[in-house]
Amino acid sequence: MSNFTLPFSFTLPTKIVYGPGCIVSLIDELQLNNGNKPVIITDKGVKNAGILDKITSLLAQNNISCTVYDGVEPNPKDVNVEEGAKIAREFGADSIIAVGGGSPIDCAKSVGVLLAHDGDKIKKYEGKTAATKHLPLLITIPTTSGTGSELTFSSVITDTENNYKMTVKSQYTAAKVAICDPELTLSLPAHITASTGMDALTHAIEAYTAACAEPISDAAALYATELIYNNLVRAFNDGSNLEARSAMLLGSMLAGIAFSHSDVASVHCIAESLGGVYDLPHGVCNAVFLPHVMEYNMEYCLERYARIAKAMGLNFENEKEGAKKAVEAVKKLALDVKLPLFSSLNVNTDDFEKLAEMSVKNISTESNPRPMTKEDYLKVIENAYRHK
Repeated sequence: MSNFTLPFSFTLPTKIVYGPGCIVSLIDELQLNNGNKPVIITDKGVKNAGILDKITSLLAQNNISCTVYDGVEPNPKDVNVEEGAKIAREFGADSIIAVGGGSPIDCAKSVGVLLAHDGDKIKKYEGKTAATKHLPLLITIPTTSGTGSELTFSSVITDTENNYKMTVKSQYTAAKVAICDPELTLSLPAHITASTGMDALTHAIEAYTAACAEPISDAAALYATELIYNNLVRAFNDGSNLEARSAMLLGSMLAGIAFSHSDVASVHCIAESLGGVYDLPHGVCNAVFLPHVMEYNMEYCLERYARIAKAMGLNFENEKEGAKKAVEAVKKLALDVKLPLFSSLNVNTDDFEKLAEMSVKNISTESNPRPMTKEDYLKVIENAYRHK
């Protein structure tokens, strides 16, 4: 069913600078936006890969003083946000540079929220309405092709007291500039290439099939699907392939644009519940559940799943065949990049009920094309666990 007659709005407040070697434009963007004392928010992986040194050297060569917070954990925690904000305040930072995958970028956005609101606890800004002020200058520099966080309006932060992932979402939290240099993704290990790539594919597919999808997000999601599906294995098998890495970064960016203007849905609801309880990699959780949620949704969006199959380059005779081929293609892709099955993640079956309860409460449940109850989530979780 088309959505051409439905009203929508589209805002992209982030300037995109893209291309191999474009990291050098960081200096111009800081100067254009009066960023004189940045705090860099990153993690140990980025530091160990030598990427942080590239950034700090570039700043030093241009006499720009900075400080660094590199303590961001996978599935960033509220305590990471609050520590990053403390370091930024002590330094007197007037701007933020986020370097890394979704975890440092999400953390940086929430650090910006605390700085803008003179806040102490990020929990106070959970939801879609609590962040009401523009952040200090935020420049995002992605080093993975996965979350699209460099272009989205939200950050997902783990509430360590309650062990669940909360969302801080507002158009005020978007980056001012995203510097997207595919050369920075060349050092990404194969297993992270796999998990972040499947994360991006999940963003694209859920954005296209979400109940709130609109025509511009549809266009971005379909092209993202094409780029990611046709290049993930190439990037996984040969990390030095700049063409494949470039296609993956573009696909991830487009998927980020798509879901921030549409939404994610039940795959993410389960993945975020799993991540909150077990601290598992977000991309792996998405990869595990994407085909199973697609199967469960099938009869509610045959036309859209068939269109996804077309974007993947698959041949089929009718919509039902196309939709089934899309699901099988997703399953095979996850295996081709050696991602695990749900049953191998050491999740206690006694927690399935709790995970289903957490999933149904997620704000994106309402965007799933098929209405989902706690019992529906439980069925999907059990089906995924039985899958061999």
